[in-house]
Amino acid sequence: MTTRRNFIKQSLASGAGLFIAPSIVPASVMGKHAPSNRINIGAIGTGRISRDHDMPGVWKYDHARIIAVADLDAKRAAEGKQYVEEYYSRKNGAPYTGVTAYTDYRDLLADSDIDAVLISTPDHWHARNAIDAVRAGKHVYLQKPASLTIAEGRAMSNAVNASGRILQIGSQQRSMEQFRVACELVRNGRIGRLNEIEIRLPGDPPGGNPQEMPVPEGFNYDMWLGQTPYVPYTVDRVHPPTGYGRPGWLRCEQFGAGMITGWGAHHFDIAHWAMDSEYSGPVEIEGSADFPTSGLWDVHGRYETEMLYAGGVVVRGMTDSPEKPNGVLFTGAEGWIFVSRGAYAASPNEPISTKSKALQASDPKILSPLGNDAIRLYVSDDHHGNWLDSIRTGRPNITPAEVAHRSCSACLLQHIAMKLRRRLYWDPALERFRNDNEANAMIARPHRPPYQF
Repeated sequence: MTTRRNFIKQSLASGAGLFIAPSIVPASVMGKHAPSNRINIGAIGTGRISRDHDMPGVWKYDHARIIAVADLDAKRAAEGKQYVEEYYSRKNGAPYTGVTAYTDYRDLLADSDIDAVLISTPDHWHARNAIDAVRAGKHVYLQKPASLTIAEGRAMSNAVNASGRILQIGSQQRSMEQFRVACELVRNGRIGRLNEIEIRLPGDPPGGNPQEMPVPEGFNYDMWLGQTPYVPYTVDRVHPPTGYGRPGWLRCEQFGAGMITGWGAHHFDIAHWAMDSEYSGPVEIEGSADFPTSGLWDVHGRYETEMLYAGGVVVRGMTDSPEKPNGVLFTGAEGWIFVSRGAYAASPNEPISTKSKALQASDPKILSPLGNDAIRLYVSDDHHGNWLDSIRTGRPNITPAEVAHRSCSACLLQHIAMKLRRRLYWDPALERFRNDNEANAMIARPHRPPYQF
């Protein structure tokens, strides 16, 4: 099994950019939380998930302060600055203008006052943003999934572990009690020998308008496309020009794999946690899926996958339904446990498709408290808070870079199987398919200059 000591140490370089509006933090609003005692944070990407989840997740802590934001859309950068400053003004009961807005994240990374960054960009930028951030000496909270491809995820994990910086992936289910309890119960044999895990994810609709449109003023569309191929701008390919609704890029394979990584990165991470396979992966994978034949949005629709792990556990993935609601079902020789988020949503626009209880079992006795000698897992009651605590204390965080890479890889392996529609054989130590050049060619994608890494 792969462990932390087996990580390959690699690193990549980053560049510099331009900023638009520096400002000064007034000392009068700091109180006992002087700059020397505080974690200064920059937010890279100020869209829906940043505004609804990531920035609020850290600004509630007095020992953290968001002092900068960056977005390739100048309008969003300015609105992000205003959003943060308005919050601190309300919190402190005094006007606050201490946030710098950048239109190039590399300039934010060049700011020596910033200790750590929130990365809430589209999926295809995640690995590059994280690599550049740790190379600049910043700690990272990275929205999931960890990467666009398996190769990029490997580069990200290597760079983070070579840097000594702390990366927390945004798999916040690790910090929800019911998921930890479910994994502890499975590890302690409450359902007997674990045989199968069933993971149910929501779907994405087809559609989207592919008609080319003028690029909005102040939006660096070429850089937004990044290392992916150039395609004409259309609003359904990017994000809404006003407001912060669910963006169209989530449904374009150019920028991500769809729900298999978007939600799958959460649930398959929980499967790995329960199986004690956080630093490994499946050995066999097969799958099928429906893909749209028209419209702009081309990520998978309904799908079914099956993965075999070395210990003999079969992990099945499928589209959720009223009969099989969103969540993770563990089935063993002596019963089952089902765990879900219940009514929790990270964003008001999140496609929650279950009203199930957060934790259920085939027999209520399965859920009774474990004894003092039981296997216990890492306890975190707040995901952003756990990251900040790790930065302050140096203690390990709950979902580090390699764990993030392995859970994302499991999802991407299923996506490759959906495309090839045949059984694949994977070596989780070498991170290569066995005797399969066609599948191995899908581990990476070509990078468009000048955004290659």
